[in-house]
This record gives sequence, C-alpha cells and structure tokens, in this order.
Amino acid sequence: MLILIPVRGSDPKEAQISPRMEAEQWALVYFDAGEVRSVTFHSNWDQTGADWIDFAVLENRFENAMDLMEAGMMVLARREGQDSIELVIEGFKFKELDEIGF
Repeated sequence: MLILIPVRGSDPKEAQISPRMEAEQWALVYFDAGEVRSVTFHSNWDQTGADWIDFAVLENRFENAMDLMEAGMMVLARREGQDSIELVIEGFKFKELDEIGF
C-alpha cells in the first residue's frame, strides 16, 4: 500500500511532516506487511508516477484535502508528537491517526 506525506526534507529518517503549503517534498511510503519497504520523494503529490495511492497523511485535519480525496485517497491527520515519517507510519500501523472528513 502507498502512503503520501507532505514533508520538509528529503531524508527518510529526518524529514518532518509539514503543512501542505510549506511542504518541500511529498514522501511516498511503500508500506507492506507491517513494514516500510521504501520511501521516495517527489516535488508534487500528483507526479509520483503511482497508479493508485491508498492514504495521505496531513499535518492537521483542517488542511484542504479535497483534491486528495477526489483522487481516491483516504485522508488522515497526524496526532501531536507524530512529526517524522517513522512516527507517522508507526501511528498508521497502530491506527493512531485521525480521519479527515467533510
């Protein structure tokens, strides 16, 4: 499954989740069997080359997510303290992210 995260930085270990308007890159995380298999970085979310992205995780639940939802993604928001890709994915794994709904 593919998970999209807006981030500052391009190092999978150090990149921090950021609001969409401040994102330097979009991290595309390939998550399978409870583990991160790979992380790639892209300048824009719609230029990842992926046919289907399952989830997007945003910095907060008040961000505009309509374009992501229209593309078929389920959009989630991180919780306090989930600042890195690793912590966001850990939150995803244990269902500790919040759903965004309109």
